[in-house]
Amino acid sequence: MLRAALVSLAGNERDQALCAKGEFMRATGLTHQEEVETREPILDTVDRVSEGCFGLFMALTFVGAVSAVTAGEDAGRKMLYTALGCNLAWGLADAVMFLVRTLANRGRRLTLALAVTNEADAATAVRLLRNALPKSMKSLIADTELERIRARIAATATLPHRPRLLLEDYIGAAGVFVIVVLSTFPVALPFVLFKDTSTALIVSRVLTLAMLFCAGVALGRHAGFGGWKAGFAMVALGVALTMAIIALGG
Repeated sequence: MLRAALVSLAGNERDQALCAKGEFMRATGLTHQEEVETREPILDTVDRVSEGCFGLFMALTFVGAVSAVTAGEDAGRKMLYTALGCNLAWGLADAVMFLVRTLANRGRRLTLALAVTNEADAATAVRLLRNALPKSMKSLIADTELERIRARIAATATLPHRPRLLLEDYIGAAGVFVIVVLSTFPVALPFVLFKDTSTALIVSRVLTLAMLFCAGVALGRHAGFGGWKAGFAMVALGVALTMAIIALGG
């Protein structure tokens, strides 16, 4: 139950895994310890799949729009450069927002830890922890278990006055940027490799749907509700988007 309480206080899956290993303080950025015996992936499965699909959809949308108005010998390169430029911009924006989200979540947990540490009345501090729990967890965690968490937080020697970003957070942001940018090439590169635009469109969309299927399988297995079903559901989403692009002139 203590482990469940620690997990529920974490803001995302990566932090939940760290909390489950008894590393709550490091996950919230409350200590200066940089090395741990077991490192969790900086970007979890949901992060990687979501960013990859986001990049695919962005590139697919831009390629469809540009193919409707671009002609000539350099049409393929123009579509590649346009889609790449789009995903470079959105990859940068997404990476920055990843850092903002990480800092905000860490700041929220730091605020809670400071409130618990500065609260002289143990019962009030326990109540603060209980209020931070999701509704589904409140009835499962006893006050005695929350008191153990309060004692661990209160025993922390020093707490920073503000949250900070760690090196691995910047690595995670770089990973977000790279995933979004790399997802451009399966969609746009066929227009450079094939002179015939119709052939390039078919190859591009087949590659996109194949990648969406793989992404759906990975996401479904991670969530535990069947990889194949999730794969086909993701393909259906891709087909719907492709049909919308065709209807709009792509």
